[in-house]
Amino acid sequence: MNGQARAIALTAIAPITWGTTYVVTTELLPPDRPLLTALLRALPAGLILLLVGRTLPSGKWWWRSVTLGMLNIGVFFALLFVAAYRLPGGVGAVVGAAGPLVVVGMSALLLDQRVRLRPVLLGIAGVSGVAMVVLTASAKLDLLGVAAGLAGTVAMSTGTVLAKRWGPPPGVKVSAFAGWQLVSGGLFLLPLAFLVEGAPPAFTTINLAGYGYLALINTGLAYWLWFRGVSLLSPIPLTFLGLLSPLTATVVGWVVLGQALTPLQTLGMLVAFGAMVLGQRPPRPIAPAVVIPETVTGEHRTLSASRT
Repeated sequence: MNGQARAIALTAIAPITWGTTYVVTTELLPPDRPLLTALLRALPAGLILLLVGRTLPSGKWWWRSVTLGMLNIGVFFALLFVAAYRLPGGVGAVVGAAGPLVVVGMSALLLDQRVRLRPVLLGIAGVSGVAMVVLTASAKLDLLGVAAGLAGTVAMSTGTVLAKRWGPPPGVKVSAFAGWQLVSGGLFLLPLAFLVEGAPPAFTTINLAGYGYLALINTGLAYWLWFRGVSLLSPIPLTFLGLLSPLTATVVGWVVLGQALTPLQTLGMLVAFGAMVLGQRPPRPIAPAVVIPETVTGEHRTLSASRT
C-alpha cells in the first residue's frame, strides 16, 4: 500500500467510527442532553491527546486553536447532538452528507482553488445516494433540527478547510494539534452545558460505557486520525470520506437494530460509496500556458494547454 492509499485508509476510520454516534446516543445515553453529551465527548478526549502530545500552543496558534476548536468541536458538537436528538438518523445523515459541497465552496473562498464540475457532481451524487439510503416516507422534518444540522455541517467544513490552510505548526504532533481543538471546544461547551441543561443526571453503567466509547474511540482516536489526514490529504477528497459516516450508520442500524435494507437503499449505498471512491481521485493538473513566438509579426501568442 503506497503512502496516499495508507493515508486515505487510516483517515477513513474516523468517519466510520462517527457513523456509530447516532446509535450510541439514542441507545446508551440519557435523553435530551445534547450539550452534556458534546462536552463529555470533547473535553476528556482533548485532555488525553494533550497528555500524549505534550505541547501547548504558542503565539498566533492560541487564537487559531480557539477558532478551529470552536468550528470543528464546540459549535459542531453542540449542533450535531441537537440535530441527533431532534431528527431521525436518516434526515440528519442527509444534512451531514452535504459536507463535500460546502468544502468545495470553502476551498474556493479560502484556498483559492478552482471550483471544478467533477467534485460538485460527485457531491450531489453523494447526497442523493445517502438520501436513497436513509430517507423514508415516515421521516419527519424538525426545522430546528435541520437548521442545527446544516449549521454544524458548515462549521466543520469551514474548520476543515482552515485547518488545511494553516496546518499544524512545524514540529507539533498531530495528537497535540487535535488536543488543542478538542480542549478549546470542550471549554466552550463546559459552561454552556450547565447553564442550559443544569446539573448532570445520575449515570447508569450503560451511560458511562456510552460516554467512554464516545470520548476514547469516537473522538480521541477518530480526531487524531482525522487531523492526521488533514495534514496529508487535500480537503475535497478528505471530506468525501465523510460519506462513510451515514453509510456506517445504516449498516449499524441494519445489524444492531434489525432494520431491513430495501433494493432502493442498496442502490443508494452503491451510489454514495461510488461518489466517495471517485472523490479520492486527484484532479487533472492544469498545464501552464505555453508561449509560442509568432515568426511573421514578431509578436507572441499564448496557447492554453489546459483542458476544460
